[in-house]
Amino acid sequence: MMCCRLFSRLPSAERTRPAKGHAASAALGAIAALALPFAAIPPLSAQEAPEQEATSTSSAQVRAGTYAADPAHTRITWSVSHLGFSTYSGLLPAVEGTLVLDEDDTDKSRVEVTVPVARAGTLDPELDAHLKTSDFFDSAKYPTATFRSTRIEAAGRTARITGDLTLRGVTRPVTLDVTFRRAGPRPTDKAYAVGFDATATIKRSDFGMTAFLPLVGDAVDLRIEAEFLAK
Repeated sequence: MMCCRLFSRLPSAERTRPAKGHAASAALGAIAALALPFAAIPPLSAQEAPEQEATSTSSAQVRAGTYAADPAHTRITWSVSHLGFSTYSGLLPAVEGTLVLDEDDTDKSRVEVTVPVARAGTLDPELDAHLKTSDFFDSAKYPTATFRSTRIEAAGRTARITGDLTLRGVTRPVTLDVTFRRAGPRPTDKAYAVGFDATATIKRSDFGMTAFLPLVGDAVDLRIEAEFLAK
């Protein structure tokens, strides 16, 4: 029987209900945060040395222009409470997206990200397969989730980025708390890159994922780690 191991120890009455929550939330965060953070950071006029850590909070930290997410180094991790005994986590890798930094007006900066939810992983093959079903991501019908920024509030090395997250056909606003890490040429290939971390918390019930509430938590914590490369 295809059953999510995460719920294998729930009472039988609960196991018969659809299990949607986990994955959905994962996707959410995934999308939402990934690229937006950079739009919040004003453009840069001078390139940093490869070995120099970006610590300045001035507006000269990041070059203006268009960037593409590096799928190999951009991912979303989601975490949710399981029965109150533990925190269960999963990964949404290979995120793709575009970041545009406007040199004259940060309000015109923007980011759009696409998350391939069919690649959601937990290191448990059975659960990974279950996440693809209609109980969770329903990836056959909704193969991707998207996030588009709508507002950016920058403050030195940090920013709050608000955008629309669309998952399983449902769109809701999500706010990311972003921390800028570094900008400059990567020492390995000299490609000009910008990196950041971001966090957000969403409610899976906002996206219609209500199965197993409250045994499986409604709040889903998202952590995004991303690199964008100048085009």
